[in-house]
Amino acid sequence: MKNVTDSFVSLGHWPSAGSFGFNTDILATNPINLSVVLGVLIFFGKGVLSDLLDNRKQRILNAIRNSEELRGGAIEQLEKARARLRKVKMEADQYRVNGYSEIERERLNLINSTYKTLEQLENYKNETIHFEQQRAINQVRQRVFQQALQGALGTLNTCLNNELHLRTISANIDMLGAMNERTD
Repeated sequence: MKNVTDSFVSLGHWPSAGSFGFNTDILATNPINLSVVLGVLIFFGKGVLSDLLDNRKQRILNAIRNSEELRGGAIEQLEKARARLRKVKMEADQYRVNGYSEIERERLNLINSTYKTLEQLENYKNETIHFEQQRAINQVRQRVFQQALQGALGTLNTCLNNELHLRTISANIDMLGAMNERTD
């Protein structure tokens, strides 16, 4: 290894008069080497780099186009969803209004029905009271009539003798005969 490094070092000591050799001065050779390497890279790598950049550009453009298409589709779906939401809101409002009016109508019907039922119950109550009063009055009349009849019969039985009894019977027969003649 020592021989190889010695040969490079010895090359650095060659005279620069018309011969080819290595310049070991780093500050002087670096910009030149870099410019040569960059020139070679640009000359040969220009096509590869251009192809890579074109491919990258096409992928970016395709991604932008796809994003725009997706955005357009999303905007359409959003508009459709908003339209459906508006429609559903309108239907919900209509159901709410109809529901409130239906509830109010049912409430009024229930109130009217309750009033009618109460009126009927009041009428039934009044009819029942009237019927019971008439029945009670009839019972009292019948009872009074029975008591009066019993009292009259008792009085008649105690007061009547046979002669008075026969006169009463003949007076009643005469009255029946007179009534019979009038009806004929």
